[in-house]
Formats: sequence, structure tokens, C-alpha cells
Amino acid sequence: MKKDLPENLVEDISIAVVLESETPESKVWNVYLINLKDTIIETVLITSKGYGLNNGNKVKTSTLRHKIEKLEAKSFAKVEAIDEEVFGLNNEYWLSYYVGKEIFDKKFIFLPESISESNFIRIPLVNKPGVMVGD
Repeated sequence: MKKDLPENLVEDISIAVVLESETPESKVWNVYLINLKDTIIETVLITSKGYGLNNGNKVKTSTLRHKIEKLEAKSFAKVEAIDEEVFGLNNEYWLSYYVGKEIFDKKFIFLPESISESNFIRIPLVNKPGVMVGD
């Protein structure tokens, strides 16, 4: 149960939506987990879902689950592809991972319309344009 988890502070971990490539016809977007820590994180579990309003109607995407066995220090891993059609929704990524025997967990949310060129930064380690939440 969540109440049984220690309240370990998640630092130096981010989720980023990255513009991988672009043509006049389409854009390719991916979601990355970025480990800016000096330590490995292990048994990484991520759930992702979208929810919100579309034309005044409540909508909810499927919940997807991902596992990454190990993510080295100062590295990143692709979590999933993401479609521009869900950028108008809340896009939630719930992350759990271990450092040694300690468990950490945090929810990252991209608010509706926050994934836009006006919010782009150069994503650390990935070195591509995108939007990042977290440290």
C-alpha cells in the first residue's frame, strides 16, 4: 500500500516528452525517463495514462505499464511513443524505482497544452528539444 512506503524524496529524475523528428507531414514524439543521479536506479515501474476534457466530454486513455530493469547513472531510457492527439489532456506518469533497498515513487503530470514549442528546452542527456517535468 502507498501509505506503507517511506516518504523518500525523488530528486534528479525527470520525465520528458521529446520531439524526435519532424517532416512537413508529421512529427515523431517519444517519452523518456531521465536519470540525472550519480547512481543506478533499478526495478523501474512506470504507468502512463491521459485524462481530461475533449470538446467538453470527459475522456480517458488506456493505462499503459512499463518496466525498466536498470537505468545507469546519468542516462536515459525511452518509455513510450506519444501521439500529439493527447497533448490536450493531462498526461500522467507514475514512477516507482529502487536505489539499493530503498523504494522511491513520484507522479509526473504534463498539463493540457503544456507540450508545445513555446515550452521547449534542450533535454539533458537526450540532447533534443522537448518538455520536461521533474528535476
